[in-house]
Amino acid sequence: MRNILLVGWLLLPVGAWAYHEGPGQDRIALEETDAVILAAQKAVADGEWKLAVSEYEAALGKLPKNPDAYDVKVTQRLQIELNKARMQASGLPEARDELETLVEQMQGDENTDPVLMRDARQALANAQFYKTWLMRLEGLDRTIWEPEIEAARQNWRLLAELATTKSEKALHQEDLEAAVRLARLEIEDLQGLPLPSE
Repeated sequence: MRNILLVGWLLLPVGAWAYHEGPGQDRIALEETDAVILAAQKAVADGEWKLAVSEYEAALGKLPKNPDAYDVKVTQRLQIELNKARMQASGLPEARDELETLVEQMQGDENTDPVLMRDARQALANAQFYKTWLMRLEGLDRTIWEPEIEAARQNWRLLAELATTKSEKALHQEDLEAAVRLARLEIEDLQGLPLPSE
């Protein structure tokens, strides 16, 4: 019995070292990621959009190499927040493309969190709306900008149908009506309006 306790006591540092080199590294990476996420959230609260973008990108880079060490929802949430910040930091085209890819990936996964999916779809619809507004101001032909506003309209329609509260449904219906108005506005009227913001 004494020998078993002695061997167990001597193997304790080996077990601690193995934990430190394996799951312990994942824990360290998650703690570092958490600190960067807090910095990104502070930058968003302060309206420092470019800083928020760089912090969210850093947070995605600091996630553990082992994908089993954290939930995929963490990555999806970070990608959504990163692209929301990008839209505010003059990165609309890149944000729109990445959000479209993210929504497609989430649609293909049957385990996708519905709340995250709705948030990603809302961010994508916003990006499509703003991109349409800018394309119209640039004087692009209707055949170029119309598919973009139609996609935004479809996203908001689906969100209105999936809404869980009356206020959420009303918000999406207002967004839907804004998309219809944008498509119908004459260019002269559009040029007289201030650029929309989040």
